[in-house]
Amino acid sequence: MHTPIQLFDPTSSTYTYLIWDESTREAIIIDPVEEQLQRDLVVIQEHGLKLQYIVETHAHADHITSAAQLIEHTGAQAATPAGCGIKPSAIQLVDGQILKFGGESLKALHTPGHTAGSMSFTWQSQVFTGDTLLINGCGRTDFQSGSAMELYRSLTQVLFALPDHTTVWPCHDYNGQTHSSIDYERSSNTRLNTDGRPRSEAAFIALMDGLNLPRPRRIDEALPANFSLGVRHDANKQHAALQTPCAPKQAGYTGDISPQLAYQWWHSNEATLLDIRTNAERAWVGFIPGGVGIEFQIWPGMAINPAFDAQLLEAMQGKRKKVMLLCRSGIRSIPAAQRAQALGFEAYNILEGFEGDPDANAHRNKRGGWRAKGLTWKQN
Repeated sequence: MHTPIQLFDPTSSTYTYLIWDESTREAIIIDPVEEQLQRDLVVIQEHGLKLQYIVETHAHADHITSAAQLIEHTGAQAATPAGCGIKPSAIQLVDGQILKFGGESLKALHTPGHTAGSMSFTWQSQVFTGDTLLINGCGRTDFQSGSAMELYRSLTQVLFALPDHTTVWPCHDYNGQTHSSIDYERSSNTRLNTDGRPRSEAAFIALMDGLNLPRPRRIDEALPANFSLGVRHDANKQHAALQTPCAPKQAGYTGDISPQLAYQWWHSNEATLLDIRTNAERAWVGFIPGGVGIEFQIWPGMAINPAFDAQLLEAMQGKRKKVMLLCRSGIRSIPAAQRAQALGFEAYNILEGFEGDPDANAHRNKRGGWRAKGLTWKQN
């Protein structure tokens, strides 16, 4: 048995966890954070892990998940609580469901209260409690389908029914604490105990109802994105019209453009279309005749293509400095556009990519994207 790798985001005080099977190196990441994507990819690579699942304990209101980006980078599947309504997720988890990775198993426990769909996850003699159970605390219940009554029952009847020695790994801590135990939290957590005695359900509900906590600062931004695995749609809605030249300048590249405008620029020889998907994607999913194909990431492991810079510079010899980058869904092409900009090009990211976002059934090519827009493409 090994302990998980615990990673911390200081801005949101969020813990992200990596667990894996020692023999196969198949791994699961729990509650990843958008701003820590590169850190997490480096850790995964350094430990030789093969990410199988991206697991969320709930739809977070204080940070944006990197789940969609991790899917693009690693090919892993998202697994989220069915009751949270995260529709693009490939796996909608129900109570008691098991995720297998190598010879290891992660079990989902429905622990509503912080949100109606919240889940905790047990692995070996450890439990990942999300915002349900914190160290000497618990998640709030005053928004997003929260219920103090359901939280009390999740804590006392589900989590506190686990063996005393079970290690507790929370999603947040604001005091520098890293982990606890079921025995300690059952007997000493001040939300559940008072004067050395367990707090009654009625007293717990009264306590939670009287907290008067400030509204989460990022809730209006985070929740819509997290219901789509971290994909933000505001830019798509605001800048999809052809008459809009591009979104405002983004960090590290010139801007975002719609597939229609990219098509227009490409056919007027105003810019070069660069498809940065893998060779296998272009061969099996579909390709754009006349577009320049250069892999930004390569298998195995979707590592950054070490020849990307040289191949881009060679492909762009004698061409205009304006280049538009296309990937599967408009996520992978962001760092590629940043890299092209750093090499001296006027680089644009094509929103929605080739296949667009997955629909409610996790099918692509129906919600946006180059193909769904009816733009030129072929299949082998």
